[in-house]
Amino acid sequence: MSASIRNLDDLLAEGVSGRRVLVRADLNVPLDKQTGEITDDGRIRAVLPTLGALVQAGAKVVVCSHLGRPKGAPDPQYSLRPVAGRLGELIDAPVHFATDTVGESARATVDALTDGQVALLENLRFNKGETSKDDTERGAFADQLAAFGEAYVDDAFGAVHRKHASVHDVPARLPHVAGRLVLREVEVLSRLTGEPERPYVVVLGGSKVSDKLAVIEALLPKVDRLLIGGGMCFTFLKAQGHEVGTSLLEEEMVETCGNLLSRAEGKILLPVDVVAADAFAPDAAHDTVPADGIPSHRLGLDIGPETVAGFTAALSQAKTVFWNGPMGVFEMPAFANGTRGVAEAITKTDAFTVVGGGDSAAAVRALGLDESSFGHISTGGGASLEYLEGKTLPGIAALEN
Repeated sequence: MSASIRNLDDLLAEGVSGRRVLVRADLNVPLDKQTGEITDDGRIRAVLPTLGALVQAGAKVVVCSHLGRPKGAPDPQYSLRPVAGRLGELIDAPVHFATDTVGESARATVDALTDGQVALLENLRFNKGETSKDDTERGAFADQLAAFGEAYVDDAFGAVHRKHASVHDVPARLPHVAGRLVLREVEVLSRLTGEPERPYVVVLGGSKVSDKLAVIEALLPKVDRLLIGGGMCFTFLKAQGHEVGTSLLEEEMVETCGNLLSRAEGKILLPVDVVAADAFAPDAAHDTVPADGIPSHRLGLDIGPETVAGFTAALSQAKTVFWNGPMGVFEMPAFANGTRGVAEAITKTDAFTVVGGGDSAAAVRALGLDESSFGHISTGGGASLEYLEGKTLPGIAALEN
């Protein structure tokens, strides 16, 4: 991180007792569609070091976040109310919840805070100004948000790649610092973009090549091995001339994948076997087939055991590992073995290991793996990929100004 960015310790050294501190957190947690309950509280726990330090120092802490993708208006299914409840349990203190973002409830809730108390504003994306591409509209919303703080802390690494009001515009209106989480994320990812210890092995999964193309292009010259699984592998297999049945395929990316393979000089490792099923369903009939022999009526939903063994062998030599994207449909137990096998192989290396957020982090928790056995689990899937691509992240740039 740039030396020009101040961090939370700088703010604490100035004294925050009795001062209102606006914290942009990433509390975009998954909710069960039936019950509305939080299914993974990892992102809430990730911001606790920053919130705890501010509470301990006597700040009046005003937390703001988005959740899901509401369309710029209140939508009950995306309310942060369940998050306020869980956050209160984790900090062992009440979290005062505002039922709007910058309206009457928010003003009253913030005004009523005493030293060391925490408030959570309702979903930022219930306001059009948060995500607006119009600078004036976004700025007007940022003015309202900034009025709730005397200082600003960005601890939402999962949102720093967005040019949104709470991430990009509020820092221009308040003294601003990076929170503990953002600082740690940038320090870790800088190790991957600088001079990583070799061999440097990257594991990429997930559904679409198009989502990962830019990071593949950026990483290919830098890595020693690039292991590709998940739904995206089938477009690469098609580029090699193999039948992929009804597997996920981006036809328009086949030629691009062929070009990547020809330029990769053997660095790219693809599956040699896959778990092919009759349908995309948890109870679908399935078996393991060679990657170059997928029946025309079947679709691949996971990498097979031979591939796991090959990936494990490549990982065992690594000194630096970055993993982003599951190897299969890990949410269905029948198709979770590939992701589990690769994740376990990563934990057994002597390497510096980084899990690149998003579905990979969710898989670690869903499969019951020990989080502490990974060097770092990022909270920002898209943000971590864009950082590795070398892009300027609006939230980080705003903290530098």
